[in-house]
Amino acid sequence: MTFENDRFWQPDTTVATIVVRDGKLLMVEEHAEGRLVLNQPAGHLEPDESLLDAAVRETLEESAWTVRLTQFVGAYQWKAETGRHYLRFAFAAEPVTHDAALALDEGIVRAVWMTPEELQQAHARHRSPLVWKVVEDYLAGRRFPLTAVNQLT
Repeated sequence: MTFENDRFWQPDTTVATIVVRDGKLLMVEEHAEGRLVLNQPAGHLEPDESLLDAAVRETLEESAWTVRLTQFVGAYQWKAETGRHYLRFAFAAEPVTHDAALALDEGIVRAVWMTPEELQQAHARHRSPLVWKVVEDYLAGRRFPLTAVNQLT
């Protein structure tokens, strides 16, 4: 059955960045739906922005870390209990510089470095199942060259 509004439907397109330093993952604590949750630095793709640029921008805005993207981890589709659909593009990155004076995005409490074990133990605080799935794939070695992501202008 097709509804009139179906032709206007589109998922929320988001990016997330797996940043690793000394065996720890860069995570953010943020307020979402009345809870304090954990997520990768992540956010929505903006109009006329490439996925790569969005990943770098969101990481800086949410964690105050400038990063260099190194690999593409994967694309993930998820339907939240609210009925919203998300399409997440995840990237691996290495930290370059940190600007402690930079104000973090609204809702972000702090950036925190966690071991994979600490993150896994805190699974009840993950913002969504995407958080661990992306890390799990990264830890399993699932990575592709950045050239796997194409931007046509």
